[in-house]
Amino acid sequence: MKKIAILTSGGDAPGMNACIRAVVRSALNAGLEVYGVDRGYNGLVNNEIVKMDSHSVCDIIQRGGTILKTARCLEFKDPAVRKVAADNLKKIGVEGLVVIGGDGSFTGAKCLSDEQGINIVGIPGTIDNDLAYTDYTLGFDTAVNTVLWAINALRDTMTSHDRVSLVKVMGRRCGDIALYAGICGGAENGFGNRFHFGLLISYPSCRLAGAGRCPCRTWRRYSLGVRPSALRKHCEK
Repeated sequence: MKKIAILTSGGDAPGMNACIRAVVRSALNAGLEVYGVDRGYNGLVNNEIVKMDSHSVCDIIQRGGTILKTARCLEFKDPAVRKVAADNLKKIGVEGLVVIGGDGSFTGAKCLSDEQGINIVGIPGTIDNDLAYTDYTLGFDTAVNTVLWAINALRDTMTSHDRVSLVKVMGRRCGDIALYAGICGGAENGFGNRFHFGLLISYPSCRLAGAGRCPCRTWRRYSLGVRPSALRKHCEK
């Protein structure tokens, strides 16, 4: 193998740029030529493929998003469109494709491999952490810490106003962000089901229990809930 290409697909996730940098520089160090595909599978179909060198990935390791951009490509579900994408790679002699993305991105990558014989390396990149074949995906840790920052910021207002707050987090059908952020934020109660999990972060609260305003200032009078975004839809069913 002499040439590889790399693309990012689906939603952007923290760590994608650092991953791009690692792939490009590792491949160059191994004597490979590296090509970047702009805007995911959409760019692959439209032949938006550019050669990359070490300078292409300078000063990106600390940046969010993805320098290769990302875009939806619903037409990629069509086998004829996938053949066009594979032909664009073969024209420049690319034998391997590195795909950074989530479940949908890997579905497209598998089709390219099965139908067109393109060698694929998949790197899980999604904040949802909803891929079963890896412990943690790119962006998940940052997402959890962002939720924790929001929880800590909310505590001041909840304490001041004796309020209950519900933090709705992302995660699609996976409740890992809610689970990890809730535990790290000090959860005492949890709610959920097999597919989704949310957490109620609660503390002793005389007022919330119906006893009126408690004269004891040492009691914390607020409650915080964290739930995944898909939980409501599941419960409504």
